[in-house]
Amino acid sequence: MFPSILIVDDETSILQSLGGLLTDEGFEVISASNGYEALKIIDAESPDLVLLDIWMPGIDGIETLKEIKKSHPILPVIIISGHGTIETAVRATNLGAYNFIEKPLSIDKVIVTINNALNFRRLEEENQYLRKKTLEKNSITGNSPATAELKKEISIAAPKDAWILITGENGTGKELIARTIHQLSSRAQKPLIDVNCASIPEDLIESELFGHEKGTFDGAATKKRGKFELANGGTLFLDEIGDMSMKTQGKILRVLQEMQFQRVGGSRTINVDIRIIAATNKNLETEIQNGTFREDLYYRLNVIPINVRSLKNRREDIPLLVETFIRENAHENMGREKTITNAALDKLCSYTWPGNVRELKNLVERLMIMVEKEVIDITDLPRLGGAPAVDSGLSEHGQLFTIENLKEAKKAFEKAFIQSKLSEQDNNITKTAEAIGVARSYLHKKLKSTS
Repeated sequence: MFPSILIVDDETSILQSLGGLLTDEGFEVISASNGYEALKIIDAESPDLVLLDIWMPGIDGIETLKEIKKSHPILPVIIISGHGTIETAVRATNLGAYNFIEKPLSIDKVIVTINNALNFRRLEEENQYLRKKTLEKNSITGNSPATAELKKEISIAAPKDAWILITGENGTGKELIARTIHQLSSRAQKPLIDVNCASIPEDLIESELFGHEKGTFDGAATKKRGKFELANGGTLFLDEIGDMSMKTQGKILRVLQEMQFQRVGGSRTINVDIRIIAATNKNLETEIQNGTFREDLYYRLNVIPINVRSLKNRREDIPLLVETFIRENAHENMGREKTITNAALDKLCSYTWPGNVRELKNLVERLMIMVEKEVIDITDLPRLGGAPAVDSGLSEHGQLFTIENLKEAKKAFEKAFIQSKLSEQDNNITKTAEAIGVARSYLHKKLKSTS
């Protein structure tokens, strides 16, 4: 299918000559003699690109460009004019024109500009598609009143540029919410840079946040840009802000107030434009009273507070979350989607989920690996809220065996041991593998073999 080009010009000779040349180059050509006609054709025909003259009767090219961009923001428009001025070219570009070409037209320049504009449009469409997929991936799952209120708060706060403090228990999805806010903001085309404030060593915090110059300290073989600089124009997500030391809080506060800093070992002041989203599982007001969090930093961050409710307070979301995690796991591992019985769902809904959504997601992943049947039933679930029942040959005290075969006894003990460790780690396979000293892939294999 050939790209379609709409030529808009009140000179018949231009329409005929330029149209013939573009047709010879393999383009499908549509023509219009004025702005009104062009707008109607765009709505009806959806051309891939517009070549638009400035001086025309009725609405001129500039006004036509404005109308095109209102309804078709990613449609590339190339302005052509025999009376071009720098002022007109700048104005057209500011209004969204891709380029400005003066008459008499050079067909080679026109072809190159058209191809570049069409490539630019393809990139814009790909970016829109990827942004849509990112939004879908980061969407907040659930229909409970608490989740509905959360979605409403996000939709109101995200388009604004105000700073946001997200609070909630571990595993409630605070990072997911931060990413959703960024994708719905005017900064979505710029980076989201995340900083785990609890994981950066105190002696490296300044270098990590503000960067350093080459040779500043041992190991600084090259210049490094810090998180603040990398986030310029976008969003900086300060996760686990409540775990940051008082010393680092003071340094962060100064930069947040001034939006400028110097790299470690540098003398040049760097100015940045950043939106801040912070998150914590701690009660910062209590931390302030305990003297472990700065009150002035709290009030600077807490412009728009968003509290994420724990899963036990929005149990209505559990069935939909389970369905979503089953689908995601099947897609990621190229397996078949399984179903879960109402009895199993009822048991999941009755549990308090101290690890919140993260614990539920890990359990679903475990079930998708361990349960070989197409339907997950209540008998396939571990005993939630404590160590799993051991009915695989071990007695209650682990001393008596009803299994006479040593190989089967070893297998039974291994199954009980793995289930117990999984329960201790809130069904987190990665953490369990680390805790018992095996690779994650090995634990996956063992879970399948013992199911």
